[in-house]
Amino acid sequence: MPGDPRPIGVFDSGMGGLTVLRALMARLPNEHFVYLGDTARLPYGTKSAETVQAYALQATRLLIEEGVKMLVIACNTASAVALYLLQEAWEPVPVIGVIEPGARAGIAATRNGRIAVIATEGTVRGGAYARAIHRLKRDVEVVQQPCQVFVALAEEGWTDSPVTVAAAERYLKPLFGGKGAPDTLVLGCTHFPVLAASIRKSVGDDVALVDSAETAATAVAAALDERKLASAPGYPGQARFFATDSPQRFARVGEIFLGRPIDARQVELVDLRAL
Repeated sequence: MPGDPRPIGVFDSGMGGLTVLRALMARLPNEHFVYLGDTARLPYGTKSAETVQAYALQATRLLIEEGVKMLVIACNTASAVALYLLQEAWEPVPVIGVIEPGARAGIAATRNGRIAVIATEGTVRGGAYARAIHRLKRDVEVVQQPCQVFVALAEEGWTDSPVTVAAAERYLKPLFGGKGAPDTLVLGCTHFPVLAASIRKSVGDDVALVDSAETAATAVAAALDERKLASAPGYPGQARFFATDSPQRFARVGEIFLGRPIDARQVELVDLRAL
């Protein structure tokens, strides 16, 4: 079979979604990707649902115009409030968010039926993870904790600093310090996987960490196979980058999340306000 050479579009409010792209590129080395970071308007986690929906429609319209075969919403906040809107807007293009794959993985990981979710204020406020988990398994106990400071720490590259460890202790000790604590922690923001070492020091070795980037990559791979959209094997895939502000900062900070250098000259500056 010739395969489908069209790229996969990946959208995030900024650079955190590059952890999803990193997982996708590792899992699907023959696929091409177009990544858009809406860096001019981040963070999404503190904005209203209506504002995030409007931004998400503009961003994904650009990716659709690039001829993508699938959209990946690599932003937990946008997945929480805009996934169904985007699925309806761009049908028949498949649109995959990060929340349901993370919910499924959390349920698979827990042994005591108690799951903690850490995320941005917007994701926690909307309760999207709790709803997704309870749709799949009603008797699971879910506790949520907004960890907005983690976003700034990740973007500064302070992935395992004393400040980051102290923030993790402040956020997580109340959740995991007592009897009957959760045994599974869902990292419900795509910034958070780069802070895993600091998070692990706070929660201990017995708590399962669920990375929404890895679980999203698994879901995308399954959807490509199911819909017969996978690229033909042979040549390695390529990634293109768009940003809505400062390609230089996108390249510098994005390297933390992607795990490899990004040439700022290859980051195209775009204005979504006209879309």
